[in-house]
Amino acid sequence: MYSLLLIVTLHFLIYYIVIPIINYFRDPKGLRKYPNLTFVSGISDLPLIYYSHKGIHPVAIKDIYGHGTKCTKDVFYSALSGSHYHLADVVDKEDHARKRKVLSSAYAIKNLEAFDERCTSPLPKGQNPDPQDLTIDYRMWTNLYTIAAIANIGLSEDIRFLDQGNDIISSEAKDETVKKVHFRDCLYANASATSTLVWAYDWYEALVRVSKLVSSTYRQKWKLAEDWDGIVNNRATTRWKRYEKGEKLDDFFSALMEDKAGAPNNLEWGEIVAEVSIMMNAGSDTTGISLNNVMLLLLKNPHCLERLREEIDSVLEDDEVIAPYDKVKHLPYLRACLDENMRLYPPVSFHVPRRTPQEGTTIRGEFVAGDTSVGISAYVVHRNEDIFPDPDTYKPERWLGDKGRDLQPYFVAFSAGARGCIGRNISYLEQTVLLASLVHRFEFALPSPSWEPVRHETTNSNSGPMPLKAWRRANRVCEDN
Repeated sequence: MYSLLLIVTLHFLIYYIVIPIINYFRDPKGLRKYPNLTFVSGISDLPLIYYSHKGIHPVAIKDIYGHGTKCTKDVFYSALSGSHYHLADVVDKEDHARKRKVLSSAYAIKNLEAFDERCTSPLPKGQNPDPQDLTIDYRMWTNLYTIAAIANIGLSEDIRFLDQGNDIISSEAKDETVKKVHFRDCLYANASATSTLVWAYDWYEALVRVSKLVSSTYRQKWKLAEDWDGIVNNRATTRWKRYEKGEKLDDFFSALMEDKAGAPNNLEWGEIVAEVSIMMNAGSDTTGISLNNVMLLLLKNPHCLERLREEIDSVLEDDEVIAPYDKVKHLPYLRACLDENMRLYPPVSFHVPRRTPQEGTTIRGEFVAGDTSVGISAYVVHRNEDIFPDPDTYKPERWLGDKGRDLQPYFVAFSAGARGCIGRNISYLEQTVLLASLVHRFEFALPSPSWEPVRHETTNSNSGPMPLKAWRRANRVCEDN
């Protein structure tokens, strides 16, 4: 018994302590020259930090994420993928190109503008805050909007979250049993559980099993994660039944099923479900985060809100309840407010990881060995004072005119290159329409000028509830009057 215990202990010490220390001093990848993030970074898979005294440069962004990069998506994405890859986690470049070709026309701005009505239809045109209690949870309501909008655009489905005032939805298990769950709880629990364990790539599946055994908190999170899969399965199955009946609908699901000429794409069901999952996930969460943060920043900077309101009021009539996209899509200060918000608080703020090719590659003049995980945090890039003077201050003006165009190479809220966010245009459309509509119709107030939300960091930077007082502006008409 003791001999076995001794052998196991020695094996553990040699494999996890002695060999990593030897490799640290051997330095086969030439990484020891970079500072450690923690004291164990050099002998573990925890990241190293490379800081250039010249600051972050767009060349580094281009070298890691640009169209000509030799880097691929990191093992991070393979660890989190299901039975089939979706557009965001597929690693193989040829397979990614195939997927992007299938969906690119649906996400093109000229086609998305035809979905203008689908972005506005979830909005309750006659709703007013309760006169007895003007407090609303702005974070919840804007997220309900983004979920409803992407369901309408992607699946031609009216899930009526804003009418319901909640996110209760059906989740269908593999045995076809259906139950009611909360969309946001399931999505966020899934993100929380995966994002804390995935970084030990080789151990991820084992860590999932262990966490279910030793932690009631993780057991609950993984149960909700299963319910998230059930939500996706139910939505995809519901839409598939409509397709089988011959219902001709113009949405993202149709693009998965057929090309523009009507020829079938013949995708496996697992791939279709995977694409519906990332559409419902990324298509609702990050835009909801941005909508919450931009209102927070505008309320903390009333001079910016006043200037934005003047610009919006100049193109909308007093009695216009919902801002038509055609009227507000080219408003420069409105776009500047959105971009400055995503600069300060990029919804995806962690270093989106990439993997260097086997032969290695050069990043900003530095050779990085092959099979090394590399990445740049949008939060760090966006707060570099050499690029963005006074980086912690909300200044939409910095994005106006030529100086704004000069900043675009450093703006990586949607990542960059061929693997940049395909949903960028739809996110801007939703943000533009909703923010313009609300600023035109309502006044808002924070609980106090110094109020700050609680932020929950997963792969996305989520905010907790944001209680606001909301009341209708004078001389603004609602349809129920």
